[in-house]
Amino acid sequence: MATTTELRSPDAAGVWWLDLGSVNAYLVEDGDDLVLVDAGTPRDAGPLARAIRDTGHAVGEIDRILVTHYDFDHVGALGKLGLDVPVYLGREDAAVLAGRDRPDWHNHKGLLQRVVQPFVAAPGVPIRPVADGDQIGGFEAYHTPGHSPGHVVYVGDRVAFLGDLVRERGGDLEPSPWLISYDTVAVRRSVRALADRVPDFDVAAMGHGTPILAGGSDRLRELAARL
Repeated sequence: MATTTELRSPDAAGVWWLDLGSVNAYLVEDGDDLVLVDAGTPRDAGPLARAIRDTGHAVGEIDRILVTHYDFDHVGALGKLGLDVPVYLGREDAAVLAGRDRPDWHNHKGLLQRVVQPFVAAPGVPIRPVADGDQIGGFEAYHTPGHSPGHVVYVGDRVAFLGDLVRERGGDLEPSPWLISYDTVAVRRSVRALADRVPDFDVAAMGHGTPILAGGSDRLRELAARL
């Protein structure tokens, strides 16, 4: 069961939260383009399509997909949506999704990714590797490794898609924990670096938890100061 909520803030419009239950995806009107951010688990293709219809759009209208990182619950439905549009993903994680590389089995997170890798294959999906500072439509990519080697945050006009760099709990932001991260030292380093570099934004849209609709960059900087 998925729910759709338009994220209304004074300066950010045309952004919808697609709550898939265990994970979030987002739909964004980026100028004349329609952009999907992250794609849920392999079981989420149907609920995701229905949630997109609830916004007044259709899956077939999507022009590109921004993926924050390679994980079962963020790339799982990519191969099941019937789309032939570019999928943008951090370089290291793009190599895994494309099948050119495999997660590091020496790492606890990488070992788990190896186990589920056969279930998240997306053959034929056009993959576009993303580097720090790349501009994709109205969004700038920030390389924020730690949760995964190629984790990327996308920041646009007053909205930031933070993926699993952080999660929301009780209205506050927390860094990605050890159990689901490659390297928590790198996570904290990425949080601090992002807080220093990123312009102000209202909406903080993360992969897990309830999006923050106002003062998102302030919450991120508060978290960075606590680390």
